[in-house]
Amino acid sequence: MPLQDVTDRKIWLAPLAGYTDNAFRRICKECGVDVLVSEMVSADGLMHEQSNTIDYAKFSDEQQPFFIQIFGNNPLIMAQGAESLIKLNPYGIDINMGCPVKKVIKRGAGSALMQTPSIAFDIVREVKKALHGTDIILSAKFRSGWDLQSINYLDFGKGLEDAGAELICLHPRTRSQMFSGEAKWEHIKSLKESVTVPVIGNGDINSIITGMEMFEKTGCDSIMIGRGSLGKPWLFEEIRSAIDGTFSVPLDNNWKYKVIEKHLKYVLEENDNNHEQAVKEFRAHVSTYTKGIPGGSKTRDLINRTTDVDVIMFEIRKLFRL
Repeated sequence: MPLQDVTDRKIWLAPLAGYTDNAFRRICKECGVDVLVSEMVSADGLMHEQSNTIDYAKFSDEQQPFFIQIFGNNPLIMAQGAESLIKLNPYGIDINMGCPVKKVIKRGAGSALMQTPSIAFDIVREVKKALHGTDIILSAKFRSGWDLQSINYLDFGKGLEDAGAELICLHPRTRSQMFSGEAKWEHIKSLKESVTVPVIGNGDINSIITGMEMFEKTGCDSIMIGRGSLGKPWLFEEIRSAIDGTFSVPLDNNWKYKVIEKHLKYVLEENDNNHEQAVKEFRAHVSTYTKGIPGGSKTRDLINRTTDVDVIMFEIRKLFRL
């Protein structure tokens, strides 16, 4: 599959556990995102055919180009997991080497792999072998290092390239920083200048300005947005208009409300119209949609005490003064 289709000044949605589910991905796609990535999929879970693990990997044709992100620390199991996903025909397989959460780290996966580069490179080699004969792209996402005393993103990125990764994504924070402090965009710039494969820049993009600055200051091929899109999936459309030079007019509250309304509709569809379950899942997004708006706290409190979707949308309409 053409690499430039996912790396030529494209906008990616970063995988965020508990947020970037199928319904949110559908909304982001309609709001202009170019490339979607699944929530993290456990390679061990794929080997044991756990149904919830398989569900994380599923996507519709409308979501292409779509990458399935896998995690683990055993090269052979990672390869077998990737091989089991070939039948789903994703555009790419992404290897998570950046997740900082404890339950992933304890397994020697995610950003723990930055402490064991040889294993990380073996994972890429084995997964590459498993994908041989397909046109599925192999990528890897990682951080600047384990902590501020062990910044190794340059050697790590070069090693991933040598092992067979076709594109790489850097979140320029260390594992110890989690999501605190500022992302060191200069690390993305240095990485881009040191490798020949495309580089995706990730971290602290939350507006049109920061999206365009990422391109300008780092020279990265494409950008990836995660937390910055929560509560405002329309950010993708806004940045796309800036990239294309069309600069569409600012989106008003009525337009945003319709996006939220459609998002809830998709959550209901994903839950077979089970309102109680859908509302439980949607509450996390309601929190981000209403964050920073005067009266948002009161609206969230009301929504957290109901499973009536009509009440939820009525309260959001009031908050948006519609």
